[in-house]
Amino acid sequence: MKAILEDANRNNYAVMAMNSVNMEMARAAIEAAEEEHSAIIVQFGKGQMQTLAHKEEMLPMIKEMAEKVHVPVCINLDHGSDFELIVDCINAGFTNVMFDGSSLPYEENVRQTAIIAALAHGAGCSVEGELGHVGQADAAEDTNEDLYTKPEMAVDFVERTGIDALAVAVGTAHGAYPKGKIPKLDFERLHQLKAATKMPLVLHGGSGSGSENIIKAVAGGINKINVCTDAFEVGKEALLKAAQEGKNYMQMCAAAEKAVKEFAKNYMRLIGSSGRFTFETVDNGSKE
Repeated sequence: MKAILEDANRNNYAVMAMNSVNMEMARAAIEAAEEEHSAIIVQFGKGQMQTLAHKEEMLPMIKEMAEKVHVPVCINLDHGSDFELIVDCINAGFTNVMFDGSSLPYEENVRQTAIIAALAHGAGCSVEGELGHVGQADAAEDTNEDLYTKPEMAVDFVERTGIDALAVAVGTAHGAYPKGKIPKLDFERLHQLKAATKMPLVLHGGSGSGSENIIKAVAGGINKINVCTDAFEVGKEALLKAAQEGKNYMQMCAAAEKAVKEFAKNYMRLIGSSGRFTFETVDNGSKE
C-alpha cells in the first residue's frame, strides 16, 4: 500500500479501500479497478474475518485475482488491534496492516504502533496507524472535537512510529449516520495535518459523508478512503431487488456483485483514481 499511496500523495488523488467480505465483493472491487485503470485496496477486519471473510480462504483468492489484472491491488487488515492476528496477517502475505491504537493513551499508541511498523517493514509490509479517534456514527462521535487529530501530535507520532500512512479524525465516524445527516468535516484541520506531515492521510468512515465532502477531503490531502457501510448497503439492496424479482441464489449473488462493481467504479471516478494506471488518455470524471 505504501507505493500506491505515495503515488496518490504526489498526484493529489485518493484510493478506495473497500471492505470486501466474500468472493463477489473482492472480485467486484478488483474488476472495477481494472476497468477504471485505478489502484484498489481490498480490506477486512477481525470481526469480518470471524463472521465470513476468513483470511485463509480470502487471501489466496484475492492474490489470484490480483495477478490477472494490470493495476495495483493491496490487501489490507482493517483496524487491527490484536497483536497475534496482526502478525499472522503479515506472515500470511497481507501487503498492509492497519494498527488501531487510537483508544490507547498517546504514549502507548506510539509504542505499540512502532512495534507493528518494525515487524511489518521487516516482512515487506506497510503500515497504517491512527491518531485521534474515529468513533461511531450512531453515538454522534463525529461531533466530538476532543477525538479529532491534533496536527502537532501527528508530526511526533509519525516520526516516532515510522508508519507509512496516517488515519486522521476530522469529523467522520464509522457506520451509518442518522437518516438525513451529512457529517461536518473540519477541513482547516485537515489542511493543517497535511501541511505538517506531508504524508498519505486516510479518511475512515467515508460512507454517508456525501460527495461534496469527499471531493473536498481529497483536495485537502486525503489519499485513502475507507468504504464499508455504503458498499454493504449497495449489495444488500441489489440482493433484495433480485429476490423480489424471483431470482435464484446464484442470480442474486451476481446482481449484488454487479451493483457493487458499478458503485466502486463511480467512487473511483469521484476521488480521482480512475485513469492513473494506463498509457491511454482517460477522462476519469473527477470534480477536483
